[in-house]
Amino acid sequence: MTAMKTTHTTPARRGLMRSGLVVSAMTMLSRVMGLVRDVVVATFLGAGSGADAFFVAFKIPNFLRRLFAEGAFNQAFVPVLSEYSTQRSREEIRELLNATAGSLTAVLALITAVAMLCAPWLIWVFAPGFGRDPEKLAMTADMLRLTFPYLLLISLTAFSGSVLNTWNRFAVPAITPVLLNLSLIGAALFLMPLMEEPAMALAWGVLIAGAAQLAFQVPFLLRLGLLPKPWPNFAHEGVRRILKLMGPALFGVSVSQINLLLDTVLASLLVAGSVSWLYYSDRLVELPLGVFGVAIGTVILPALSKRHASQSKEHFAAMLDWAIRIVLLLGLPAALALAVLAEPLLITLFHYGAMTDHDIQMAAMSLRAYAFGLVAFMLIKVLAPGFFARQDTRTPVKVGIIAMVANMVFNLLLIWPLAHAGLALATALSAFLNAGLLGYLLHKQGVLIFQPGWKRYSVQLLGGSGLMCAALYVVSPDWQAWLTFGLWQRVSWVSGLVVLGGTVYFIWLAALGLRFRHFKMQS
Repeated sequence: MTAMKTTHTTPARRGLMRSGLVVSAMTMLSRVMGLVRDVVVATFLGAGSGADAFFVAFKIPNFLRRLFAEGAFNQAFVPVLSEYSTQRSREEIRELLNATAGSLTAVLALITAVAMLCAPWLIWVFAPGFGRDPEKLAMTADMLRLTFPYLLLISLTAFSGSVLNTWNRFAVPAITPVLLNLSLIGAALFLMPLMEEPAMALAWGVLIAGAAQLAFQVPFLLRLGLLPKPWPNFAHEGVRRILKLMGPALFGVSVSQINLLLDTVLASLLVAGSVSWLYYSDRLVELPLGVFGVAIGTVILPALSKRHASQSKEHFAAMLDWAIRIVLLLGLPAALALAVLAEPLLITLFHYGAMTDHDIQMAAMSLRAYAFGLVAFMLIKVLAPGFFARQDTRTPVKVGIIAMVANMVFNLLLIWPLAHAGLALATALSAFLNAGLLGYLLHKQGVLIFQPGWKRYSVQLLGGSGLMCAALYVVSPDWQAWLTFGLWQRVSWVSGLVVLGGTVYFIWLAALGLRFRHFKMQS
């Protein structure tokens, strides 16, 4: 069986830090373009009814995409594919890809058709507050019929990306989301003037983006000789294992997304603009989460899966410890910087056109609450693969259910005194509970073993983060002064503060002996 393998069948080993930097760089470009997209949307739509309608119509398929494609499917598919890539022949790998792609397409095509027919009822489920405004409900349903096919297209894109990631081609899947942002920017600039309802142009942009992202990855699969010929085969051994793993994984890795969706449901019952305030603040938190947390989670899952398949327990434990250190190294200062610079960042990015001063204040409240949970969000991204790589999806399910119930309780306790910001804070608190339980159970199972040097490392991180916050607080002008700045003055100030904060932080780390070579790790 081994003799049948080719250079394309067995992925080459690469440094995890190098792969992580590649994914981070591509993701940074994608997230920056996403912020540009949100600036354009905020300028044209602000935080009104049209914006609320689009955000809900896009959030539903996007939520399901994260839940199924990047969540349950990815976490179930990659370990099985990694095992095939190390232990099976090239022909068996192709059979797995053909059967998986065909089965995935068949299921999602059916779900998409049903969802498009039942669009108004889906809006009632995901945003019940819209039922008080029949016109808003109808507009959102029309948008959902355009945006829901995105789930099918982007899930097939995620399937392709999982194959490329398993073969250590991380850059292509990481840069693919740029096409979504470009499509939405193009729709806002060129389609909005042609539409009676401007927000409808963005729904068309989502549909166009799904097709563009899938088409973009096809040539790279062809180059590897791994482009599947989709044919449903639910009886295939690999497909059955993937389906078995997917069920529990629906809760395990995507609880944070379910919690964010609950925020939207409850926010739709609050004053107009609440959905948009949560959206804009969440978008800022998604930048470091995607660039650091998701990037590390992306490269570590196939690496952990291969280590588990080869029975390398010591290296498996060292990888998890490495991932936690990287998350804290980058996530802690990012979270604190978002909290200190909440209003300046929101003003620089979104305070144009229809976005008001009041919108900035409200979004800043939820941004600080989300920032509080950023480290926990990131830890979930790297701790959950510790279970999924070992094809254990049941344990994260139990943890996920506990965290989700806790989030509901926190929502009910905090929504009345803090409104939309209470919803964001509830999500952050439940994320800490989720991450804490995942870490505890991994450690209890002997899978997560903390390596030497954590006391010194904690002093380095906390000291550097504290100095960074002090520098940003002292140097940054009062947030109301930012309202008087022009665009380039705002950009200049934000750029300068980012450079200042990063310089202070990393100088402190270097002074205490931390070096880049300390974070090298082989896949």
